[in-house]
Amino acid sequence: MFRDPGGTLKDLDGRLIRTINKSFAPDFRAFLASSTNRTFLEQGKLVQTRLLSEPSNDPENEMTAEHQRISFASFPYEWPPEMLMAAGHLTLDLAESLLNDGMGLKDASPYNVLFSGAKAVFVDVLSFEQRDTRDPAWLPYAQFVRTFCIPLLLNKHLGLSLNALFNASRDGIEPEAAYKLISPIQRFRPAFMDMVTLPTWLGSRGQKVQTGMYRQKLTKDPEKARFILKSLYRHLRSRLRLADQNGRSRSAWCGYMSNPSYSQAEFETKSDFVRQALDEFSPKRVLDVGCNTGHFSALAAKGGSEVIAIDSDAAVVGEVWRTASAEGLNILPLVVDIARPSPAMGWRNEECSSFLKRAMGKFDAVLMLAIVHHLMVTERIPLEEILKLASDLTTDLLLIEFITPEDPMFRLIARGRGPLFSSLTMETFESACGRHFSMLRSLQLSKTRRIYRLKKKL
Repeated sequence: MFRDPGGTLKDLDGRLIRTINKSFAPDFRAFLASSTNRTFLEQGKLVQTRLLSEPSNDPENEMTAEHQRISFASFPYEWPPEMLMAAGHLTLDLAESLLNDGMGLKDASPYNVLFSGAKAVFVDVLSFEQRDTRDPAWLPYAQFVRTFCIPLLLNKHLGLSLNALFNASRDGIEPEAAYKLISPIQRFRPAFMDMVTLPTWLGSRGQKVQTGMYRQKLTKDPEKARFILKSLYRHLRSRLRLADQNGRSRSAWCGYMSNPSYSQAEFETKSDFVRQALDEFSPKRVLDVGCNTGHFSALAAKGGSEVIAIDSDAAVVGEVWRTASAEGLNILPLVVDIARPSPAMGWRNEECSSFLKRAMGKFDAVLMLAIVHHLMVTERIPLEEILKLASDLTTDLLLIEFITPEDPMFRLIARGRGPLFSSLTMETFESACGRHFSMLRSLQLSKTRRIYRLKKKL
């Protein structure tokens, strides 16, 4: 909001208003007139921007513009690797397209990108600048490597989560830090050699080499500079491909939907119950808590709802994103553990708001299917607290599933602690729900599982 010297972005009564400092107005105006702006707007890959005022002769006067709001903001530490990869490719697509307009990107941060459903949208319009067409250098190269390439490589080869990496360092991972994490053999592999190993070795040669790297060196031929930059962008794309897991990232939860917790008939009954509720209430926005591979998120999206799907497992969230992206479903999948959701981040904890602040009271319907027993047993969250959170998240509907302590999955995750939950019965569950919700309908799925359709009490 405030880090860019080119201007500031403020939320004024729900409107996103950007002020552009007068010295940066020519770059902004040039971008608005560019073919890149028109093309990416048509493709839905660039935030819609409306100019409100032009600077006058008054040196204090600034240009102002209004942006279309992306429905639900998300941040790189909440994305699965697939989404960070998509944001990286969008950044390179823009950088390459801008060459045709005599412009370039002055920074390359994943925080410049938000997701509208499963589609990556570039939102920082102050990242564009007019460039000297003879300049073959792209100064954000190192930033792109730190914030896209290295985190993806460490995730793929070391299993380090993007959440942990970006929470440890907002501006990405330095090559020297990554070098210490990888093995001696990995340091010589193509995936790490030019992104991590060589920069670390060269960096040890001293500050003199480092300062010389940023001295502008112009070519005589603009076409030569353009060729060099295009080659650089191709190279970075190849580095991203080396970090691509190609859907091979798996976890124990990837096959959860096909496990024997339900018979086929029971699962179809559960799906019909959810589908009927969604058809009847037609919620505009749905939060699917513990979405797993997104079966119920897809039901909601196909019914016309905008869906935020969250799960603590990055592998299943990545699967949801791939499906939503391929099928054009309005689903934003995020790696968020509802028991320990993303906190507020950044300067004074005000740059990136917490997940709960973004989510509270923003959904017409909340799905909590086969998740309550995990929260109660694994996380030791009291039932009353779970239901209170659900009440805070939804404005109307809650679809929730109750699983008794006798259920095989309940016994499995309880690991001998079953007696602690001996007082948890269907009657006590329904009584607890009644403090926040009115019961509209319920359906027995099996001897140990029942699903409820609840309406929030006003």
